[in-house]
Amino acid sequence: MRHSLPLTPQFYVTAPQPCPYLPGRMERKLFTALQGEHAQKLNDTLSKQGFRRSQNVLYRPSCAECSACLSARIRVADFQPSRTQKRILKRVNHLRRNATSPWATEDQFALFRRYLDHRHADGGMADMDIFEFAAMIEETPIKSRVIEYTRPPQEGEGGRPLVAVCLTDVFDDGLSMVYSFYDPDYTHLSLGTHVILDHIAIAREAGLPYVYLGYWVPGSRKMGYKAGFSALEIYKGGEWVPVGDAADHGADLHPLSVDPIAEQVARISLPDTRL
Repeated sequence: MRHSLPLTPQFYVTAPQPCPYLPGRMERKLFTALQGEHAQKLNDTLSKQGFRRSQNVLYRPSCAECSACLSARIRVADFQPSRTQKRILKRVNHLRRNATSPWATEDQFALFRRYLDHRHADGGMADMDIFEFAAMIEETPIKSRVIEYTRPPQEGEGGRPLVAVCLTDVFDDGLSMVYSFYDPDYTHLSLGTHVILDHIAIAREAGLPYVYLGYWVPGSRKMGYKAGFSALEIYKGGEWVPVGDAADHGADLHPLSVDPIAEQVARISLPDTRL
């Protein structure tokens, strides 16, 4: 007789380090390895509970005294672009989308370096070399795609140059934008917003209900743009809820704002696998 048994991954906690989003705070992550034949099922299940993927690891913020980071996703069926977002779509109708397998290229890395040097020169990825970049793109045990966006060539250019790239995971209920970057010379096109809007279109075409955006952090200018999308949900208090008025969500610091690690792990739902 066959029985259903839950996966039993081991969970760990990182050492505290300075928060990249809110100055003066320390971040800590709860994480587990993403590997084996049931990696896709584990990823799908934990992503619905606020986890994110980084290569072969699933993680979720678990800071000792702060619960500001909130996983965010867009309900595709209910999304309506704002007037500004409609103008962005018109400005970029000359771009071409190309979905490929998760394979790193020199063109991608060159664009990635230019993006970091211009936007995140002092960030955690600032020293990433081409081998680490390739690992970020290629080390995935689940269904992933690289979505490239190209523009028409200018005089003297060969082919269509890259202007934006997004590493995207495919869930059973949506698309997850793992990491995106774009050409800083084309900031006027609002390429970051366009990539999100295009992922909503891709999800709609595929019949997938959600686009996962990663973490929204109230009080962080780096993450504030996510609140500008309609039909946004956040994972708060163990459930997905409409974000409502962004001003209602603070980034309070309190020693009782986060449950002990053991209690957090005990409440994580794990998928069943057939043996």
